[in-house]
Amino acid sequence: MRILVVEDEAAIAAAIAKALAGAGYVVDHADDGEDAWFRADTDEPDAMILDLGLPRLDGLSVLRRLRAGGSRLPVIVLTARGNWMERVEGIDAGADDYIPKPFQMEELLARLAGVLRRTGGHAASTISLGDLVLELRRRSVTIAGQPVDLSALEFRALRYLAHHRGRVVSQGELSSHVYETDREPDSNAVEVLVARLRRKIGAETIVTRRGQGYLLEG
Repeated sequence: MRILVVEDEAAIAAAIAKALAGAGYVVDHADDGEDAWFRADTDEPDAMILDLGLPRLDGLSVLRRLRAGGSRLPVIVLTARGNWMERVEGIDAGADDYIPKPFQMEELLARLAGVLRRTGGHAASTISLGDLVLELRRRSVTIAGQPVDLSALEFRALRYLAHHRGRVVSQGELSSHVYETDREPDSNAVEVLVARLRRKIGAETIVTRRGQGYLLEG
């Protein structure tokens, strides 16, 4: 899943990006509000981590523009500790959650996972599809209780399809949410990736809708 990190302090942005990448997310970065607004609109991330004190366009203005345009992008706001008014304004502007600075990366990861679960319609940190169970927090997969060995890329793809189960996901959409921005996958990379997944979790689990994409049925 692709996360847009909007933070103008380079050290903080790098630390967040490293933690997210280690947790299996694809990370994009913007260091000012105008770029953040543009990327949120064009790159279609799965969630945004948004600092409020940004150059060119402040974080609250970015959030208000997104919501005014009808965007339902999940947003976690980063605020200065003790500034309760900023937190209230952020929630009123449409933030899904907030974290005061300084913060622990484990808390950020947990809150991000929670926001993604809620927006995907999942109450718990597991997704069950019959005998197939994804443990999102531990990034593990089992079938009938037996562990399935997936690569990081395979898990990203399966997690994205599971979050959107019951909906056809096109090849382009799946590619943009599982591959790093600086990697240009081969034209058949997604087909190969899905084929590997099918060998590990069962050929019937992921349905191909010819000319449309892939469907993980709930």
